[in-house]
Amino acid sequence: MTTQHQHQRGFTLIELLIVVAIIGILAAIAVPGLLRSRIAANEASAIASIRAVSSGNFAYQAMCGGYAVTFNTLVVSQYLPDVLGGVTPVKSGYQFTLVTGLGSVPAGSGIGMCVGGQSAFFTTGMPVGASSGQRSFALREPGTLFVDISGAVIPDPPVVGGTLTVLQ
Repeated sequence: MTTQHQHQRGFTLIELLIVVAIIGILAAIAVPGLLRSRIAANEASAIASIRAVSSGNFAYQAMCGGYAVTFNTLVVSQYLPDVLGGVTPVKSGYQFTLVTGLGSVPAGSGIGMCVGGQSAFFTTGMPVGASSGQRSFALREPGTLFVDISGAVIPDPPVVGGTLTVLQ
């Protein structure tokens, strides 16, 4: 009589636990880097959006003689993409505002689409939550971009000092 040996194929419980532990360790290492990358991408998008508002407003001012103080004016005039339309649009985890700049006076022709022009504008980008960004941004009509590393609301006019600096 011969005996047959049956070879069972598979993993033991210990082997499976080791694999799960290794995957957990790798995830713990990778997730913070992924979150930092997402925050950096959101902040880069916010800076690009603020600069787009600035460029659009400078083009609007060249046409109308005054700056637009609503996103919808710039969208309708085709100086901004639709994604930045509305009163306070949200894009890539940032909420944007566009208002009349401090000390502004009415300006422009007031003809056609050139209604409500002002001599100054102020636009901001604020993170919606801590996981979407850590810094806040602002820009006034001269084109200087300000950043607050604490994410606090940037006042108009921005005063450099503390956590508020000029972004080069």
